[in-house]
Amino acid sequence: MHPDLTERILQHLENVDKVDTLDLATQFNVDHQKVVGALKSIQAHGELVNAETITHKTLGLTDEGQSVVEHGSHEAIVYASVPSEGIPQAALMAAGGANAKVGFSKAMSQGWILLDKSVNPPLIRRKVDQIVDNVKEQLVLVASGKSQLPAKDVSDYKKRKLLQETTTKSFILTKGPEFATTLTKLETDLTMDMLSSGLWEQLKFKAYNFDALGAPPTRGHLHPLLKVRTEFRQIFLEMGFSEMPTNNYVESSFWNFDALFQPQQHPARDAHDTFFITHPAQSHKFPQDYLQRVKEVHSKGGYGSMGYGYDWKLVEAQKNLLRTHTTAVSARMLFKLANQEGGFKPAKYFSIDKVFRNETLDATHLAEFHQVEGVIADVGLTLGDLIGTLYEFFRKLGITQLEFKPAYNPYTEPSMEIFCYHPGLAKWIEVGNSGLFRPELLLPMGLPENVNVIAWGLSLERPTMIKYGINNIRDLVGPKVDLKMVEEGPICRLDHV
Repeated sequence: MHPDLTERILQHLENVDKVDTLDLATQFNVDHQKVVGALKSIQAHGELVNAETITHKTLGLTDEGQSVVEHGSHEAIVYASVPSEGIPQAALMAAGGANAKVGFSKAMSQGWILLDKSVNPPLIRRKVDQIVDNVKEQLVLVASGKSQLPAKDVSDYKKRKLLQETTTKSFILTKGPEFATTLTKLETDLTMDMLSSGLWEQLKFKAYNFDALGAPPTRGHLHPLLKVRTEFRQIFLEMGFSEMPTNNYVESSFWNFDALFQPQQHPARDAHDTFFITHPAQSHKFPQDYLQRVKEVHSKGGYGSMGYGYDWKLVEAQKNLLRTHTTAVSARMLFKLANQEGGFKPAKYFSIDKVFRNETLDATHLAEFHQVEGVIADVGLTLGDLIGTLYEFFRKLGITQLEFKPAYNPYTEPSMEIFCYHPGLAKWIEVGNSGLFRPELLLPMGLPENVNVIAWGLSLERPTMIKYGINNIRDLVGPKVDLKMVEEGPICRLDHV
């Protein structure tokens, strides 16, 4: 913008009652938008001018209209293409150019040419010796801004795409109540000195623009895992489950393995698969009666079981570790349920939290991940109840095609792997594990013999990777995570059925 354009506008307005910004643009020889910009700057300084919006409709030439100005109208070109001896219509269409059809029609209606059928083949001949190209003459005047065409001609030329109507918005300016020919700098900050000296009363301040977009504040963002976790948690709560406390990452081998009827020589209890804690290395507080029953069922059997027949050692059960599954929490909750005041009552529990395994890191495995687990304890539960519950649970996740495959787990019998059909991959993929807890696990706790417990578990990372289109788990969790992905990740909405 010209540095003194605002003052030039004010000085011009001082000598007139009103002025159109379009006239100012012409007089100052500047673009109209620059005049409008200067007007906005003036208005920001207060009520120096009044501005009334008006619209101007003007006619302008299209590219085709400009071609008519340069070369003549379509009908004049067709007329000029007709020789004195006449021409076949097909040859005239070829000679008349791209708009020969329109030009032929207009020339015929104007009476400039005729079709002579007295000869064979019929010929197009001139009907008049000379013509006046009114279309070209009118468009030349429009281009120079010196003519107002009749409405009928304007409508016809618009249909022929020779003219276009342009609407321009401008402002009629008049003096405002605070009119001046110079702009006073507006203050943007109210300072302590202004307040203490009273200077603020004589100053003019720039008005706040409450419609302006402020700088976006720096804020935290939910990780995709937390978004998917919220959806899973809501589904469990809708199904009437209670959340288990999972705040103990460090667990004893007793609750992580022994209470779940997992033998002490099981490969999962090896240091290659489990992170053992060196300080504190052992736990010592166990329910002693329950510990003895667990020792008995492992070494000698009981409750209809032969047990494993080995020398069960307390020192192995005392070893502390980073829990390898949240089923350790389920074991504690079931023991508490069996020994609560008033005896056993049916219960439904769930947990979603971290577990730790000494895995080899690759695109689909980490040393820590999240396990989603559901547990139901009630009288007379069967494998059919487990399958029905799984169908309902996964239906709420938007998964309706399920298959089950027999499997082996140390603490469930029968056990099933859960598969779902993935339409995107066009194949069945494993999504979880499930089963009925064994009597060797439940009865030493003190649960009634007619009580069964069904349970299932799956990871949180796999459905999150599918939902957000992530192929490498290290792009989801760990030091290589792109924080921009976390910031811009959409809200998780599972397709509930």
